[in-house]
Amino acid sequence: MAEPNRKPSAVEPVSLARVLIAEARFYDDIGTAMLEGAVVALREAGATHDVISLPGALELPLGVAFVVDAVAGTPRAYDAVVVLGCVIRGETYHFEIVANESCRGVMDVALARKMPLGNGILTVENEEQAHERADPARGDKGGDAARAALALLRLQRKVEAR
Repeated sequence: MAEPNRKPSAVEPVSLARVLIAEARFYDDIGTAMLEGAVVALREAGATHDVISLPGALELPLGVAFVVDAVAGTPRAYDAVVVLGCVIRGETYHFEIVANESCRGVMDVALARKMPLGNGILTVENEEQAHERADPARGDKGGDAARAALALLRLQRKVEAR
């Protein structure tokens, strides 16, 4: 049995895995850090990836659905998806709407397609927290999202092989 607090290893290979990274670029510097962490984790696992950039977190679900559906059933089909974004609390209820609906939306897309998904949408109180979590040397939430997607892909392949 796995250790309770052990992070999934990015170096466990995932043969022929093709991953879509969908990133919300509302906060460019935070997005860049998260993308860096995700790309490193995928490369370490031997997975290939493509990146699509979207304006914000609310656009992630539909953007992912467009791209995944466009290539489904073709040699370019994706095995997993990693979503990256950041929602920082402001002074209005808008934070709750964006945080909840973007996460719900990407989960709806993943569940409807049985697509392994790593959710890297940060929901934080301020930019300092966002930078801490996004930085690959400190929080590495982009890398964590990629490792989560790969862990689900490994599980999917294992149970489908039975």
